[in-house]
Amino acid sequence: MMPIHFAFTTAFALGLTGLAFQRTHLLSALLCLEGMMLSLYVALSLWSLQLDSSGFSPAPMILLAFSACEASAGLALLVATSRTHGSDRLKNLNLLQC
Repeated sequence: MMPIHFAFTTAFALGLTGLAFQRTHLLSALLCLEGMMLSLYVALSLWSLQLDSSGFSPAPMILLAFSACEASAGLALLVATSRTHGSDRLKNLNLLQC
């Protein structure tokens, strides 16, 4: 495995472990998701450049668009839950009571 592939695999794995184990605030979960999407975007961009394939060139831009949609939906949920519950702690959020 090349060092650059190892770096992006490690960045994705760190984002995934942060998402799995750091479950106190909704904002930290959103930041871990954004880190994962950023590592996927850069890895997919470099992969299409290494293959010299023009067929894979729109894939990173599509991933970036979906990442922006995910971020905006996540921030809207963060604002809505902080207004209704008073904090962004995931422990206080119970979806069955909403």
